[in-house]
Amino acid sequence: MQRWLTSAAFALTLPAIAAMAATTGPHPAPLPAPYAGAYQPQGVDEIGIWHEDDESEAKLAASPLVIHDEALTGYVRSVLCATVGKDRCGATRVYIVRVPSFNASMSPNGTMRVQSGLLLRVRSESELGAVLGHEFGHFEKRHTLNKFKAARRGSDLLSWALVLGSMGGPQGGQSFNNLQWSVLGNLYRFGRDQEREADVVGLGYLNASHLRATAASRVWRTLILEQEASASARGLKKPDFQRVAFFASHPPEGERAQYLYDLAEADGAARDEGDARYAAAMATWLPMFLDDQIKLNDFGASDFIIAHLGEAGWTATLWRARGDLYRSRGQQRDLMNAADFYAKALTLDPDLAEARRGLGIALVKTGRTTEGAAALRRYLQLKPDAADAAMVRMILSTLGGAQ
Repeated sequence: MQRWLTSAAFALTLPAIAAMAATTGPHPAPLPAPYAGAYQPQGVDEIGIWHEDDESEAKLAASPLVIHDEALTGYVRSVLCATVGKDRCGATRVYIVRVPSFNASMSPNGTMRVQSGLLLRVRSESELGAVLGHEFGHFEKRHTLNKFKAARRGSDLLSWALVLGSMGGPQGGQSFNNLQWSVLGNLYRFGRDQEREADVVGLGYLNASHLRATAASRVWRTLILEQEASASARGLKKPDFQRVAFFASHPPEGERAQYLYDLAEADGAARDEGDARYAAAMATWLPMFLDDQIKLNDFGASDFIIAHLGEAGWTATLWRARGDLYRSRGQQRDLMNAADFYAKALTLDPDLAEARRGLGIALVKTGRTTEGAAALRRYLQLKPDAADAAMVRMILSTLGGAQ
């Protein structure tokens, strides 16, 4: 039963990863193999998958969700190249997609999609490289094709089993149900092993690069803290980050964080993190990415992300975003906190118009109408043509101070 899955492609199992972690030497995770040149699809299945990906990429290129900014896209691509090597990344097309969730993906034809939520959460070139290298590992190991073949073999097996089971009466039906669960379980296990293999391949890229390989483990540890903060704010039970669910498509975050740490290059702490360069490249986009995150209505996760970014130094942008987050929840104590956060933002940047607007609204809602009206008037002076200028003037008119 397991044979049709394991024969589809080589995948690193957890025992194999544990054995690698126990080895000694300068490179715990194996270095990437020499680049073999541009790859072309082989066989009917792979050619068909590439054609579908080509059509999908054409739609993606015209999508309004794609951020068509040459500087941002070029920077992300440069991090990919620094991770996997310029020869490997030469055929890759990178698209930045405005979706506020932690994700990236790479299609078999070389299309890499990087979601804005990922760019918001990582804090350095090393952390971004860890995720991009993982996705490139899927591409280089041809995981999409192998998983397609594995799923088809499982489907073929079930089709024959259904025919044979129908001849066996009630006992045959029960045997088919058991086989169906076994096939599904093995297919999801196969997918999790592919994820583990991509983790190790991606870490091998980092080990061979100038970037800090221990960042790969840090990405998952930070994501664990974010999920815990989200659950806590919702009053939910703390997630179990070591448990493997039957239908889980990825290994548990706790497991990944541990083996990625164990397999990282030993001298990684002395390597380049690239945090200052990353912060500079994201500075222009940070307000947009934070706004999109706040709109997800996940207070705990958003507050954690903002505070995590603030560990490198609180800026006017971060204080303004935290003010928006607390104001969006709308409780009176939240509005008072929001006014304080906006005030901190304006101390750093007195001309930050969005902070003036937020401060004005928070003050008005807490009964401090005179101060609130003054903040809103200053907002209109800073941005007289703002999209919400008419609404702000209407608020001022109800307070007796439209001008």
